[in-house]
Amino acid sequence: MKLYHHPLSGHSHRARLFLSLLGIDHDLVEVDLSAAANKAWHFLELNPFGQVPVLMDGDTAIADSNAILVYLARKFGKIEWFPTDPVLEAKIQRWLSVAAGEIAYGPAAARLITVFRVKFDADEVISRSHAILKLINAELARRDFIVATHPTIADVALYSYIARAPEGFVDLSCYSHVNAWLKRIESLPHFVPFKKTPVGLEKSLYVSR
Repeated sequence: MKLYHHPLSGHSHRARLFLSLLGIDHDLVEVDLSAAANKAWHFLELNPFGQVPVLMDGDTAIADSNAILVYLARKFGKIEWFPTDPVLEAKIQRWLSVAAGEIAYGPAAARLITVFRVKFDADEVISRSHAILKLINAELARRDFIVATHPTIADVALYSYIARAPEGFVDLSCYSHVNAWLKRIESLPHFVPFKKTPVGLEKSLYVSR
């Protein structure tokens, strides 16, 4: 398998993280977003939306990070990560929607301002971030992981942008259950970290080193 990715993309990271957690051999191909390599014709043949990540499995191209998580779980029969029970599956799909919605327009958008200099309203996206983080923190007060007593693809989908939320000036210090959950994800076998950048609330940490 081959994963087209960018190291600072949380969407890319969630796909790479799941490949690693499953122990699936794969090659990483970095797409140079600064050079608009994602808009080149040969990349657009893989994903007409011009977005990373894209997973190549032989001649099959799977675009969209959440679609990649579903594909990998189903292809390799990892029902512990994506159960076939209709109730659990529906709950997981709900959180995949949150990852594509509230997380994308909250913590991910806040980080886009500082990392990629995208012109969003910082106050608005930081406010959105705290609104969803409060809900997630309450959910994680009930169990170790977002849907079940064990990790699922819902946790993988949520992890990356929440872990790097401080880079977008989203303070995680008041979310004790979220922080405990982050540590549980990071302690999983074959976990791979999401590359840090010295911006936002992380800046003071880099300066003090």
